[in-house]
Amino acid sequence: MKNKPKVIIDTDPGHDDMLALLLLEKSDMFDIKGITTVAGNCTVENATNNARYTLDLINSITPIFSGANKPLQRELVLADVHGEKGLDGAKITKHEALSNNAPEKIIEIVRTNPHEVTLVTIGPQTNVAKAFILDPELPSLIKQVVMMGGAIEVPGNKNRVAEFNIFVDPEAADIVFTSSVKKILVPLDVCNDISFTLQDFDVLKKTNLYKPIKSMMSSYIQGIQTFEKTSGALMYDPLAAYYLINPSAYKTQPMDIQIETSSDLTRGMTVADRRLWGEKRNNVKVVKKIAKAEFVHDFFEILMR
Repeated sequence: MKNKPKVIIDTDPGHDDMLALLLLEKSDMFDIKGITTVAGNCTVENATNNARYTLDLINSITPIFSGANKPLQRELVLADVHGEKGLDGAKITKHEALSNNAPEKIIEIVRTNPHEVTLVTIGPQTNVAKAFILDPELPSLIKQVVMMGGAIEVPGNKNRVAEFNIFVDPEAADIVFTSSVKKILVPLDVCNDISFTLQDFDVLKKTNLYKPIKSMMSSYIQGIQTFEKTSGALMYDPLAAYYLINPSAYKTQPMDIQIETSSDLTRGMTVADRRLWGEKRNNVKVVKKIAKAEFVHDFFEILMR
């Protein structure tokens, strides 16, 4: 573990979150210091149970720390596509105790490993924002934050313009986006182009993961079809996770992005300054293109290990 990059995964599992967790864990490339759970796709209770279920599939001992049970200033809005408990198709029997200390643990881990920890945020950014509020110096001590979120030139998947993670807690996202921390954003623009059919997962047939993943993906694909009117298991969060594994497969562009927190109509919009004129204050690198063939190959190769 000594020489592996240090990572914290902040998540609200979620079918695609589950796959992102498996991808990072099974790659064996990282020293995963902790998984912090947050309310988003489901309640924080369900998110924490879902994280435990996912880790148990691969006998992982990565610690789980539960966090925020609602956004900073708003009522919680749950996702539709993942079902009532956030991970439909999974046979979850364990109920993980809530530690309610994710922001404090983020601070502790980063402070113990200054300039070495990457945060991967694949849910609403409430825990991270709370950590930044508690410790204003923290952004300068984090190596980078890799975020799944936002919609730059495509419609939102929660309202007309906003992606779900940012929509749920736009005030938290605003705190993260206006902070000094280095940020990489993986938006809907690239995520919408990469999905799997149920049959694609048949390559896992000889693994212990095949049956549980097939069951969960069947439910996920049905949810995507019902609520987003598109087909296939969209790989939102695994694409953020894969950035850590193979950043050379990504093309990014610096952008000046602000988060809409005032308007009900455009709540959670990632407002990019796309003008050819005016003074830009670029605060995030936005992923514009992903080498799809590399992702697909590595994704299944890693899960088959």
